[in-house]
Amino acid sequence: MLFRFNFGSTIGINVDKDGKSMWVFDRCGGNTCENSNIDPITKYDASGTVVATFGAKMFVRPHGFSVDRDGNLWVADGGGIAPKDGKPGKGQTVMKLSPDGKVLMTLGTPGVTGNDATHFNAPSDIFVAPSGDIFVADGHGDGTNARIVKFDKTGKFVKAWGKAGKGPSEFDEPHNLAMDSQGRLFVADRANNRIQIFDQDGKFLAEWKQFGRPSGIYIDKNDMLYVADSQSDAKINPGFGQGIRIGSAKDGKLVSYIPETKVLGSMEATGVDDAGNVYAGYTGAMDFKKFAK
Repeated sequence: MLFRFNFGSTIGINVDKDGKSMWVFDRCGGNTCENSNIDPITKYDASGTVVATFGAKMFVRPHGFSVDRDGNLWVADGGGIAPKDGKPGKGQTVMKLSPDGKVLMTLGTPGVTGNDATHFNAPSDIFVAPSGDIFVADGHGDGTNARIVKFDKTGKFVKAWGKAGKGPSEFDEPHNLAMDSQGRLFVADRANNRIQIFDQDGKFLAEWKQFGRPSGIYIDKNDMLYVADSQSDAKINPGFGQGIRIGSAKDGKLVSYIPETKVLGSMEATGVDDAGNVYAGYTGAMDFKKFAK
């Protein structure tokens, strides 16, 4: 089901707290929101009708997107415009928004990169635990960070872990986050072709490679894991194709696969509603689709 024809790179999808409506975060009709007047955040009801849009002029390059248990939105801006000539910077932040788009919290320093408690460098995703603790996947490849950053519910820095590499607790593009019913944090360590699993203090628990090269991950209320693979091919991660792999977050067993059908479609984002319908966001094809249960 195609909802609209003018999506940009659709990097974030998440179900609303009602379990039916879907929030979509795209790059303002293109691959950036810089100099755009288009709203990048859209909410659809279960029938596909647009019920809300907002966010124009707020972002540089939308990336991560999450909805917490209270229905607030968490958005990562992975690009940045540095402060200049007395003008404030923009991007390189994570923001908490109300369902009507009001900024409730900002993490990071707008437009300024770094690797400490108050700066990010290409933040890729956010997940808010049931406790309210905030986890940020910070980094998107060479020259950026490669870590997970934890804050408490007030936005106070707690800790960070990880560095660039291929070993346990090391990352190469920590691209997306999810959490299962046990409270384990799943990290889509994309360029390492794996998911890494941690406890909430950063202790390494396991790595899974059977879900391909993960760009987007989502865990539903039944601990089913949905993994969007936007890059695998015969040269990049041989033996795997692009698409959405579905399996158990409890034991990692694969149960289903939705293959990619577009050339350079880049199915990077995935989400699931309470009825079991699967959604896909495409960055290359600049599209958003629903796969009915």
